[in-house]
Amino acid sequence: MWIVRLALNRPYTFIVAAILILVLGLTSIATTPTDIFPNIDIPVVTVIWSYSGPSAKEMEQRVTTFSEFVMAVVNDVKAIDSQTVNGASVIKISFQPQVRIDAAMSQIGAAVQGIRFRMPPGVNPPWILRFTASTVPIIQLSLSSDSLSESELYDYGLFRIRQQLNTNARPIILLWTFAEARTCIDIPWELRPSLA
Repeated sequence: MWIVRLALNRPYTFIVAAILILVLGLTSIATTPTDIFPNIDIPVVTVIWSYSGPSAKEMEQRVTTFSEFVMAVVNDVKAIDSQTVNGASVIKISFQPQVRIDAAMSQIGAAVQGIRFRMPPGVNPPWILRFTASTVPIIQLSLSSDSLSESELYDYGLFRIRQQLNTNARPIILLWTFAEARTCIDIPWELRPSLA
């Protein structure tokens, strides 16, 4: 009840306060940046090893275990998660919120280069990818065929479908073509806003 008495006794104070709130609100609306894909800092880095041939169990024993072990020495690691499939190992390293992600990526790069000599011959150099909100795939495409061979299906997905997606009017970034099973091709891709 006291606020009502104060408003009746000092009406100009409340009018000025209302105008001030209105001006500050309009100023904040006008100066707030907007973006389709805002820059959200997510401290996650993914390391992807590829090695065609071994089973998931062998890939885990020969590649994933060593990689997880060496990632534990990187500064400010919060959690390490891994997934191993036939011919690929994906290791997700989550960091503490205050980490400098560029320095962490440099440490990861040095760590994986330090264990490459322990990897079996033929293991491809790993991909070290920073995870951000704008790099999340929005579609995954899988192919199968009764008439095409495995290599023909792979080539069809890589050279025909992927090229058609890439020549779309909208700018598209295709992350990779990955064959988890020899008869299945996954093509993750993402849509980014135009830079022009």
